[in-house]
Parts: sequence; C-alpha cells; structure tokens
Amino acid sequence: MNEREQAVLALIRKNPFMSQQEMADKMNLSRPVLANLVSSLTKQGKIVGRAYILPEENEIICIGGANLDRKFHVKGTVQLGTSNPASSSFSVGGVGRNIAENLGRLNHQVTLLTTAGKDADWQVIQEASESFMNLRYVEQLPDASTGSYTAIMDEQGELALAVANMEVYDLLLPSLLKKYEAMLMNAGCFIMDLNCPKETVVYIQQVAIARAIPFVIVPVSSPKMNRLPDTLQGVTWFICNTDEAETIVGHTINNEANYDKAIQKLLQLGAEHVIITAGSKGVYAASTTSPPRHFAAKTIKKIEDVTGAGDAFVSAVIHSWLRGQSFEVCIDAGLTNAKKTLASPYTVRPELSEELLKSEMEE
Repeated sequence: MNEREQAVLALIRKNPFMSQQEMADKMNLSRPVLANLVSSLTKQGKIVGRAYILPEENEIICIGGANLDRKFHVKGTVQLGTSNPASSSFSVGGVGRNIAENLGRLNHQVTLLTTAGKDADWQVIQEASESFMNLRYVEQLPDASTGSYTAIMDEQGELALAVANMEVYDLLLPSLLKKYEAMLMNAGCFIMDLNCPKETVVYIQQVAIARAIPFVIVPVSSPKMNRLPDTLQGVTWFICNTDEAETIVGHTINNEANYDKAIQKLLQLGAEHVIITAGSKGVYAASTTSPPRHFAAKTIKKIEDVTGAGDAFVSAVIHSWLRGQSFEVCIDAGLTNAKKTLASPYTVRPELSEELLKSEMEE
C-alpha cells in the first residue's frame, strides 16, 4: 500500500461510516481521486463491502467440523450385537472447532468457518464456542443438520465404536468461501480439517500459495484422506496419525524406519513440516530443515478420555510455532497439551491458558 492508501485506512478505522466526500476533504483530495483509492483498497482485500468494513487481519482461520459430540461410557466389557449398560454425556466438538477453541484459550484471535443447521444442536455449539472464536462467518443452512459424532468408550476410556453424521460439510464448498475472499486474503494462518470437500481444500491451498499464508492440514480419518490435494505444496504443517499416514504411503507403518520413510514421502509431496502421531508411542516428526526423529509421549497415570487429545496436540504445536518457538519446543508443547487433555473428561480442557501451558512444559 502507498501512503495515501494507508491514510484512507486510518480514517476508516476511526469512522467506518465516513462518506467519500468527508474523507476527500480531510485528505485535501478530490472525490474522484479518493474513490480510486477506495477501489484499489477493495481489490486488495483491505476493505470489505459497504460502509468500508475492515476485515480481520492476521487471524487464524479454522475451516472444518463443528459437531455436537455424544459419549457413552460402557460399564464392563463392550459387547457388540446387544445392549450395553452405560452412562452418557455430551459436549461440543469437531476437529476444526476443537482446534479453534484450544487456540482461543491460548490467547489467539480465531475465526471458524463451517456449515451447520439451523437447529438446537448448533445453538449448543454456538453458546459453548463464541467466547473463544469469531462465529460470524458460519453458514447456517435451513435444510441441513448440524454435524454430530457419537462415541462409545470402554471402561479404560478408549474408543470402542463411533458413528458420525457429517453430510453438512459436503456443502462447505469454494462457492461459499469465496463470499469471504477478502477476509481470507488477510488471514494470518489457515488450519483445515478434511471434513471439507477436496475442491475446498484445493481452493484454500491456492489462496495460501498466492498470498504466502501459512497453511495447516489436519486429516480426520483414513477414509477422508482422498480429500487431500494432489500435492502438499504450500502446506506449512501436515499433522496426521499413523493410520492416515499408511493410507498415503500404501503400506503398514510398524517401526521407526517405516515412519522415517513415510515422513520423507510427505516432505517430498511439498509439506514444510510433518508430524505423524502414534498414540502411546509418541510422535515422529521432521521438517525441511530438521531430520526425522522420534519424540516419546509424556507419561500419564490414567487416561480419562482420548477424545480431543489429537486436536489439543495440533493446537499447542501451532500455538508455539506462531510464538516463534523451535521445532523441538513446538513438539513438546503439543505432547504436553495432549497429555493434560487425556487426563481430562473434557474434549477441550477448560483450565487451558497460555500461561498454564508454559508452566506445564516446565514441570
């Protein structure tokens, strides 16, 4: 931007409803010259819509799922084909939403982009989420149902079975996101889960490359790996679990050499940083400047609930990276947040803060 364009933005920040003539008078310019400056700023994505609304700049944009999670904790051994006695609970979830809440609690400005129904489930999600993220760009669709996820957990807190209703995310298409193109062009970072259609992932990849915006991809399951772009060009962080990595490389990953080979393949596809999570075995990670290595999981006495631990890991990694920390410190932050979330009954632990995470890493 030139000096005149910067001066126009300064006036708009003070009063978004100022007329072009008023701005022209304050800047000692003719109205046609001022109109040209406004047109240029609009094309650059610095001004959105009428009344010269300024887009959020440098916010983290999380794109993906926002579900109502229902959990059933079975008493005794899980038995298929019959009724199991259980206690139940519900919470808000979805990979994109969970990451957004973690990052909001870690003191980042976050916007969530998703599709949802106009129903009671979305109202529950909205009330639980709006304190930690911007929800004004959520597209509520009258003929759709808000995403839901139902998990059946065994007595140890491990997942025994899950079912998901995610059809609403098939409607999270590029045509919808293009309505917010100016906001997207000013993002500080994109974090995207693979609940989104492939064409939407490719669209955000293209925006990230064109605008040099950091781009994080987080798969949600092996069956949805076919939504990945054909290359990982422009992907700053690619974080997946072992099953998802196996889908990409086409073979079983059961030893350190296999993990190293899988990581190298993902780097060759274009990703800058790659992490493969392996549950209790820890994580395997590398970047274009750091060779593959193994990081052990943090020890934990009792797992309360595994739901949300992966999202907690991703969030803390990206949080630390955005704060300028080293690759190793980013991994340590992720493992610490995952450990504390595993010990919590909540999908996103309510006590999380930037200060708390820092102190936990020093324990």
